[in-house]
Amino acid sequence: MARDDEDRDGGTRSRSRSRSPPKKRRAQETTDDLPQPYNANSLHATKRRATSPSEQPPPRKQKRPGARARISEAEREAIRQRQIQRDREAAEAAAAAAEQNHHRGRGNHDVVRQHYNSVPERGRQWRTTDSKIKGLRVFNNWIKSCLIQRYSPDEDHAPGSRESGRTSGKELLILDIGCGKGGDLNKWQQAPQAVQLYVGLDPADVSIEQARGRYRTMGNPRGGGRGGGRGGGHHRGPPARMFDARFHVKDCYGESIEDLEIIQQVGFDPSPMNRRGFDVVSMMFSMHYAFESEKNARNMLRNVAGALKKGGRFIGCIPNSDVLGEHVRAFNAKAAERRAAKKKPAETAEGSSGAGDAASGDQEPAAGAAGDAPEPEDGELEEGEAEPSAEWGNSIYRVRFPGPTPEDGVFRPAFGWKYNFFLDEAVEEVPEYVVPWEAFRALAEDYNLEMQYHRTFPEIWAAEKDDPELGPLSERMRVREPGGGPLLVSDDEMEAASFYIGFCFYKV
Repeated sequence: MARDDEDRDGGTRSRSRSRSPPKKRRAQETTDDLPQPYNANSLHATKRRATSPSEQPPPRKQKRPGARARISEAEREAIRQRQIQRDREAAEAAAAAAEQNHHRGRGNHDVVRQHYNSVPERGRQWRTTDSKIKGLRVFNNWIKSCLIQRYSPDEDHAPGSRESGRTSGKELLILDIGCGKGGDLNKWQQAPQAVQLYVGLDPADVSIEQARGRYRTMGNPRGGGRGGGRGGGHHRGPPARMFDARFHVKDCYGESIEDLEIIQQVGFDPSPMNRRGFDVVSMMFSMHYAFESEKNARNMLRNVAGALKKGGRFIGCIPNSDVLGEHVRAFNAKAAERRAAKKKPAETAEGSSGAGDAASGDQEPAAGAAGDAPEPEDGELEEGEAEPSAEWGNSIYRVRFPGPTPEDGVFRPAFGWKYNFFLDEAVEEVPEYVVPWEAFRALAEDYNLEMQYHRTFPEIWAAEKDDPELGPLSERMRVREPGGGPLLVSDDEMEAASFYIGFCFYKV
């Protein structure tokens, strides 16, 4: 649609050149020829109010020929030196930031990108039958389906209208940031409101190629795909038309996305009055990488807000900072108890030793005597050993902070709290970053994003498992036994799932 509009504008411009177009049109032609990406705010000059002759300011008095300017040479030189100093400081700051980004940010970015490029694509059959964490996989996918079903439709979209054919004609424009291998494509095909365009962005080039392949398979029933059908998903009804999909390799946290042509065609404007743009921006299990720094977090939110139209929804899943904080606080409390317990016997022994004991020969041998040193308990420090880092997990996942953590479990400042995350068969010790929820919520408000929904995965399960649509979906996806039976998710898998929350923000 946007491309057709551009063609019509081009035809108008070619016909109007022969009949002396008005000044306003000529100004528009000039801006259209500029090579930089389209930005409505920067290409339109501020209009000035016309003034009457009586309101005209008096003419500026001309200097006498040869007269000197009011500023002296000494002042001019001082201004020049101050400008040189400011430029030097700005260059040094930029160089330091680039160096830090090279050693920290880009290094971590490359590790994450290379990891997800190297994860093999084993296929849906393996994920649902042979995987050791198949229960966790289907549970997380059901949670994502719940978010898409609840928060992707427009507010005026009638429930059930897609199955009955009573659609309003409005189709959704979806931007999936961190789309990975395209694992959510079928969920969007089954969305309550039909999707017109899906744009998937991810920094991992191999993942993007696999997402393109998955999309082609979906549209080709002979190739083993679903051909746009419902499969075991949410809806029961005739196959839906496949939506248009575009995929691009893009770092959406370190870069702006407004230079992508498809983003320009849909519309990019961070202001709250943007009437164009995407209906939904989705960010499933990927936003935590942006909280390496405030700069990346703000750039991520600017991309989200700029891509969303007014009234658009921002949905996603992230690690729960409350869970991280509770584990860190408990770990640090136990570490403090161990240090206190280790210090107390040493002080007691030092106070009880005396000359009388030594003279009588009743003094106990030193604790450090050869063969008598007790083995340190798990988690205790041996002599000369560094303080242990916060770490926890179970048989399928593990979280480990490589550096010090706040004793009270409150992550201040809000950025740069790195931990390594391991998930069996899926994630191999990849660096992630804490997303302190309240800090994220306050930051989102700076970009006109207002929170509408925030729940842990167990809370989402409790709220939606008996829903007349989502409950049966959980049975078809093998999250639980038929007939409202028990969960088919192990305790260790459920503990790993409890690590996450789902959210929805509206652009206001």
